[in-house]
Amino acid sequence: MYQQMIFVNLPVNDVATTRKFFTELGYTINPQFSTDDCACVVISDTIIAMMLSKQHYANFTKKRIADAATTSEVLLCLSAESREKVDELVDRAISAGGSATGETQDQGFMYGRAFDDPNGHTWEVMWMDPAAIQS
Repeated sequence: MYQQMIFVNLPVNDVATTRKFFTELGYTINPQFSTDDCACVVISDTIIAMMLSKQHYANFTKKRIADAATTSEVLLCLSAESREKVDELVDRAISAGGSATGETQDQGFMYGRAFDDPNGHTWEVMWMDPAAIQS
């Protein structure tokens, strides 16, 4: 059965720093699609983040590239299997050089926190009680 994938392409200030950051979060880098100008971060079997140097990213758009440190161009949200896994990933992100952003969201059936990566991209991490999804 075909599984649709998502390839998120993000401009970054420093590919090496970005590669180190996401490796410290426990993700792998696919060397087949990585260069000095791009880190192919494998988040899951169906989610790939292509972290492109701003110079390389500019080859794919004629638009001005947003500065993620001062402009919100996208909010990325990753699911987590538990509240504890939300905290674990966000705490690892902060320890690896990211920064906490926003307030913790705790609605009982849903729990989330967020961090900004070293390039300013905001990543939300969210857990939702599976019973609430089926309701």
